[in-house]
Amino acid sequence: MTKELIERSQKRHAFANLPLIVLTLALVFSLVVAFSAVSIGIARADTLMPFGGSGNGRLALAILVGVAIAGVGGLTAALVANDKFPPRRD
Repeated sequence: MTKELIERSQKRHAFANLPLIVLTLALVFSLVVAFSAVSIGIARADTLMPFGGSGNGRLALAILVGVAIAGVGGLTAALVANDKFPPRRD
């Protein structure tokens, strides 16, 4: 009986990270789609030319996107660091 429970437990833990992997892939895919849409919109509208055309506008956009992604990462880290979730014991 104990051996069967151990085997069942090991099978259950084998797929424990599958939702995390799927969620990460979905996030990467959505970021690629969003960046593509923004790039196409910028290319069509040519809105960065009022910044002087020297690349300052692109730098500002890159910094804005980087800060947004870092902010989301920081928010995620703050929520995970909160002790509301008990530590996992595998």
